[in-house]
Amino acid sequence: MNDSLVRIENLSKEFQRGSEVTPVLAGLRLEIRRGEFLALMGPSGSGKSTLLNLIGGLDRPTRGSIAVGEDRVETLSDSALTAWRARHIGFVFQFYNLMPSLSALKNVELPLLLTHLSSSQRRKHAETALEIVGLTHRLKHYPHQLSGGEQQRVGIARAIVTDPTLLLCDEPTGDLDRKSGDEILGLLEGLNRQQGKTVLMVTHDPHASARASRIVHLDKGRLVQEAVS
Repeated sequence: MNDSLVRIENLSKEFQRGSEVTPVLAGLRLEIRRGEFLALMGPSGSGKSTLLNLIGGLDRPTRGSIAVGEDRVETLSDSALTAWRARHIGFVFQFYNLMPSLSALKNVELPLLLTHLSSSQRRKHAETALEIVGLTHRLKHYPHQLSGGEQQRVGIARAIVTDPTLLLCDEPTGDLDRKSGDEILGLLEGLNRQQGKTVLMVTHDPHASARASRIVHLDKGRLVQEAVS
């Protein structure tokens, strides 16, 4: 039985401005196993975030294929891609991307607005997600009332509230001090080990990547080496 969740073949991405074409990713091949915690490392401009966005369906490849489970992501229409992303992908961002006018609970509920759940069901799911990240005492607090680490916990709760197939984390500790960053890494590690979540984390920090079960290095748009921790 094949336990790979993400399968990438001959993946290339180019950006075009006028007549100038800038290659970002070139002929990548990568598999991510179901239940794996994979760290994607590389210098600034190496294509890490571009690869994350392609896997999550936020952008489309120039060439090549991306399969997540049974779905070929690059073949989906825009509307199908939006629905697929809502079902299967949880995003965690460096700068949290919380709505400042909404409480922690309402921020976590946001992805559920795309579902058929009732208001009471959405609230219950959001409360459960906030309990998982240890923020049951902050349900009614607004982002400006929370520390950076707490805001990132809300971001993670929002990412897991739909029970996604894959968690995509773009520099999740990049805006945090070491103590708060370690807490977030521990939370991601727990989601991976205890709840079986597949996690792909972009990071430039070796301290963060050490938490992963496997490390993939990108340089100038190419996969240059892999390491197992």
